[in-house]
Order: sequence, then C-alpha cells, then structure tokens
Amino acid sequence: MVAMAYTVAFDGIDARLVQVQCAISPGLPGFSIVGLPDKAVSEARERVRAALTAMAIALPSQRISINLSPADMPKEGSHFDLPIALAVLAALDVVPHEEVSDLVALGELSLDGTLVPVIGALPAAVAAGDGDRSLMCPAACGAEAAWVDSVRVIAPTSLAQAISHLTGRAVLDPAVPGDVTHASGARCLSEVKGQERAKRGLEIAAAGRHHMLLVGSPGSGKSMLAARIPGILPALTPIEALETSMIHSLAGLLDDGGISRTRPFREPHHTASMAAIVGGGRGAKPGEISLAHNGVLFMDEFPEFPRAVLETLRQPIETGEVVVARANAHVRYPCRFMLVAAANPCKCGYLADAARACSRAPICGEDYMGRISGPLMDRFDLRIEVPPVAFTDLDLPMSGDTSADIAARVAQARAVQVARYDGHAGMWANADAQGAVLEQVATPDAEGRDLLLRVAERFGLSARGYHRVLRVARTIADLDGSEDVRRNHIAEAVSFRLTLTKEV
Repeated sequence: MVAMAYTVAFDGIDARLVQVQCAISPGLPGFSIVGLPDKAVSEARERVRAALTAMAIALPSQRISINLSPADMPKEGSHFDLPIALAVLAALDVVPHEEVSDLVALGELSLDGTLVPVIGALPAAVAAGDGDRSLMCPAACGAEAAWVDSVRVIAPTSLAQAISHLTGRAVLDPAVPGDVTHASGARCLSEVKGQERAKRGLEIAAAGRHHMLLVGSPGSGKSMLAARIPGILPALTPIEALETSMIHSLAGLLDDGGISRTRPFREPHHTASMAAIVGGGRGAKPGEISLAHNGVLFMDEFPEFPRAVLETLRQPIETGEVVVARANAHVRYPCRFMLVAAANPCKCGYLADAARACSRAPICGEDYMGRISGPLMDRFDLRIEVPPVAFTDLDLPMSGDTSADIAARVAQARAVQVARYDGHAGMWANADAQGAVLEQVATPDAEGRDLLLRVAERFGLSARGYHRVLRVARTIADLDGSEDVRRNHIAEAVSFRLTLTKEV
C-alpha cells in the first residue's frame, strides 16, 4: 500500500501542491527519493532516519521509496523533511493515513526530531486553503501561516508532537496570527531645511506612486529627503499587506509571524548584482524590486549601478512584474514599486560650482548622466534638482508642513484614486493609468491642452513623456481637490518633467 502526504514547491510567490508518496516493499534495505529532488531534499532521508531513531521508531529492513509528484517539477528546500517523515509514518501505520493525506505539511527536521522553521509558510498556507486542507508547519512558522483565515494551521514543535496530534493523544490548538506591526519613529520632512520644491515633488510622487529622480551635489539632502518618504505614504491595505508579506516570507524576512502594514522601503547599494536587484541566484529568489513591491525602491548613486542592472528595470517599471528566466523554469514575481533615484550631477559632484568643479566640466556631467539611458530617463515622472543648502539656512527653525500633514493629503488623494480605478484591472494609482482610461480621467481643459501641446512640440516630448505629464497633472489635481485637470496643474507637471534635460 502507498501512503501519501502533501507539501508544496515554490514557483515565484505561488506554492504548488506536491504529493509525497511512500511505498515500503520487499527487497534490499534502502531509502530512495525520486521526483527531481535537489541536494537538500535528497539529504532528507538522513535527517528523517535520525529523527525516527531518536524517537525509538525503527525503519524496517525493506526498501523505502519516496516519490515526489509531479515528478517533472523541480523540488528544492529542506521543508520536504516533515512531509516525507509523515508519509513514512503513515506507511508504517504509526499515524492514520486519512489524517496525513488531509493536510499540507512543511518543515525541516533536526536530528533529534525538533522542527526547524522554514521559509514560505504564508504562501504554503494559501495553497493549503485553496486545496481545502489543513497546514502543519513548525511552531515558529505558525503565527505567520495563521494569517490565512481559510486554513487551519497546526504548529507542533517536534515530530513527536506532530504524531501525538495526528493520533489524537494530544490534540494541538490551531495557531493564531502574529501581531500587526507599524513602523515607529518615522522621520519628519519638516526637519529638512529648505528644499521646498523637492518636498513638493515628494508629495506628488507619493500621492500618485510616480517615479522620481533627485539630482544634486553631495550633501544637498537627497538621501535625507528619500529617507522620509515612508512617513508620508499611506498604510498598506490588508490585501497589499498579505501580497507583500508572501514575498517577504519567501525571502525569510518576516519576524515572529508578524505582518507589517508599513510600506517597504528598500535601498540596495550600487554594488549590488543583477540577481540581487532583479531576482535570481539559487532557487530564483525575489530581488530588491520584488521586496519593494507596494513600497519604495530607493537607489542612491543611481548612475553608479552597472548599466545592465539599470536597463533591466525598464520592463518591470512598466509591467509591475518581473520574470526570472532560468534554464529549467521561468519564475514570475510582482514588483509594483515606486522608484526613487538619487544622483550627483557629475563624477565629482560639483558641476554647478565653478570653484569646486573638476577640469572636465561640463563634459564630465554629460558623460556621467549619460550612464542613464534615454528610455530609462523617460520613465521618471518627476526630475528634481536639489541645490545645496546655504549655511545660513541651517540655523533657521524647522519649517514647512510636517510629514503627518503631508501624509493626510497623500492618503486623501490615494483614496480618490482607489475609487476612480475600481474595476480597472492593473490600475491602483494615477501612475498606472493608461489608454482610454487615462484619456478619460486626465484630459485637461482647453487652456491646459493648449499649453501641453506647445510644450510637446517645443521640447519634443515622446508619447510616453506626454502621457506621464498627464498622469502627474492628474495627481496634482487630486491633491488640489479638483475634479478637472487645469492649466496650472499641467504647468506644474511640465516643470518637473523638463528639469535636468533640454529634451524629454
């Protein structure tokens, strides 16, 4: 008789059900695992054997065969230990077959039978709920998996406790969800002296989820401004929080099973590899652009990133998802993020200061900013020059609106956009609007249209640039509480679009 248990194999953020079949048959004693297992899965037989021995459960002197079905799907990770052990125990009639086959299990076994936490408990719980099964996972993963309301989560601390639960000797209570966390101590924008235009740009970008480029000399406050963006962004919606947490679960970034309502803020170093930014490596793990899903990706020293890395951002920015292609699989991750880039105007950073600029100015500035290709530059909705702050301004008291005031306006504008794009697939904010929907919601009045046409002709706006001006103008109108896009909204949007370059 063949005993069966169930677990999952991860394909991006999706968890696909895998049937673990165990057959014990006459023949030379052995323990084999088939079905495209990787090294970690193949080594599960030693961990399972040692864990059963520690519990005084002897394996028979027969051939034990484990098949992971579907056999043509690659199986990776140590979370196959627990389902393999349960399938073996069911084949030995130690635990009831029906109890094992009615749940999805994942967990790594230590040699003494203790269950070690693994990544991916949240996507596994979603898969278990879709299959109308319960989930069994290590106790350390229970609070994370329990966020899926549609599934009953059993979280034992050891294999012995799992056996006691399945046999009815000591039934475990279902796990409860972890805490909802909110980031504290967010930095306030009023602490930044001067830079009122840049603060206005941050508010517009946050309200419409627009991509933004900050350019200024070293010490002008670009990083300070970017670090305060989380304080003006609205909290994640429950759906967004679950979606983002599923990605972070695969990356092992969830703490104590808690789900955060704060939007992620990722800031990779400019020496990061393509796999680190886009995703890939062993197991095709999510990269920084996916970890920033529904949040902010801040890339300081933007031109210093490898050219190949920068160019790979072009498609994810447009589509909101990235496909990590490998020889045996194509893994898809969502990556709907707000890109905030910061750069010096040239290699030395003092292009506008004749007394401090290098001898190659202004050619050095053209060469340095030329590392950002035209198509990539075209994807920035707002381009903001951040001038140096005068020493006399540093002694002035804090000024301008606080982050809380700006956050209230941003939240109000986002609420308007959520209602506006309800029912339009793939659209959540003004930055996502396109096609007929964009023409419907962002068509300017006669004066605004005349101004935009003159600007497009004078500066050679591309079709993408034309539409991005409309999106930014729609966001400015939302912040202004206006149902219509007027001339002043177009003018402000154009002023941010034409900064830093003569052609768009």
